[in-house]
Amino acid sequence: MKYFLPDSQDLVDPSFDFQRETRNAERIRHQDDHYAHEVFREHGRVLDGLLVSKAIVEGTGAASQAKYTQNQQRRILREGVKSFFRLENHPWGPIECMGDCGAFTYVKEETPPFSVDDVLDFYVKCKFDYGFAVDHVIVDYKPQWDTDLFGSAVPPNVRARQELTLKLASEFYATHKKNKLSFTPIGIAQGWSPASYAQAFAALQKIGYRYIALGGMVPLKTPEILSCLHAVAKVRLPETKIHLLGVTRFAHLQTFESLGVASIDSTSPLRQAFMDDKDNYHTLERTYTAIRVPQVQGNFRLEARIRSGELDYDKTRKAEQLCLRRLEEYDAGRRKLASVLKALQDYGEIHDPERNRTESARQVLEDSPWKKCSCSVCKQLKHHVILFRGAERNRRRGFHNVAIFYQRLRTLTGQAPALAEAPKPHSTEPDARLSA
Repeated sequence: MKYFLPDSQDLVDPSFDFQRETRNAERIRHQDDHYAHEVFREHGRVLDGLLVSKAIVEGTGAASQAKYTQNQQRRILREGVKSFFRLENHPWGPIECMGDCGAFTYVKEETPPFSVDDVLDFYVKCKFDYGFAVDHVIVDYKPQWDTDLFGSAVPPNVRARQELTLKLASEFYATHKKNKLSFTPIGIAQGWSPASYAQAFAALQKIGYRYIALGGMVPLKTPEILSCLHAVAKVRLPETKIHLLGVTRFAHLQTFESLGVASIDSTSPLRQAFMDDKDNYHTLERTYTAIRVPQVQGNFRLEARIRSGELDYDKTRKAEQLCLRRLEEYDAGRRKLASVLKALQDYGEIHDPERNRTESARQVLEDSPWKKCSCSVCKQLKHHVILFRGAERNRRRGFHNVAIFYQRLRTLTGQAPALAEAPKPHSTEPDARLSA
């Protein structure tokens, strides 16, 4: 099973100094910053490919804002996706690229904002390995609609979305075949129930697709996804591969694979680093909560409270810096845990008085999982990787999570490990010379 990381312009600045919290003033973001596959370039594969959405690159019309600048848009169309992301001649070997429309960005529209020719032109110019057909997401999951013998319970607009998706897929496939385009076409099945997904899947196979994605499943619960896959399995031809759009569900990956899933994509491992309340740092055995040490300068909530007179700037800044200093000393073996936790608790009472995160901080500091990890991020950042503090730390922690996810994926699916063996853990026993 292959893992594709969706592009959301996640880069890190290699010039960032974590001690001084400064960066090269002449740094140009896309030119100088690194993607995950560059951070792990010399260490080991952490993904099989990238998924890039036309909606992210170019937007969906006047009402939307593309995440790419006009210069970046022109460059990716001129140079191609692999040159743009610096994937060529990578030590890992081939890194494949999928192109899609980004249907969730226009889910509220009556029809997709792109024509089939628009999308095909985008895929060809960007030189993708795979291209998804134009689709329209069905947001309702209502298996009970199928209990009506005549199907009248299915709202007309929902059925129309499925029919439109199949019509566009047929046009997409026919044009692809007629012009002998080089990328592999992928149809997308949309449905509101296991039976309707299976029906759409069978229709796409009849058109000619042998690589089919199941779309609109991000909001579904795992049992619902499994029900759809089991229904699809009854109509799937042996040679037809399945892609799950935006879905991982790690505990069930082996079952997914047994039902024909050949590839998945998701930003969940990366996003959990800074969007989840608890599971911010992943290991092969468990997850940890990152330690909150928010920046005083640049944190709009803290700055607003300081301007209002609620907080004293000097006291707040002193508490922040004491946390950073004691965490560094602890990681170097020069500070006892109790004094670190005290500093964190004192600062926590300032920046987040309604939450007590002492126990989660104790767990991660006692275990110091970054000392046991062989990934490039942990080896470079050390304890900084566990700090919930600014994009440079948070995004690198997300890259670490992606690496761990991929390692677990390969192990579960019987593939060789992608990362080097972890080093022996550093001792976390207090030294006699430790400060109180």
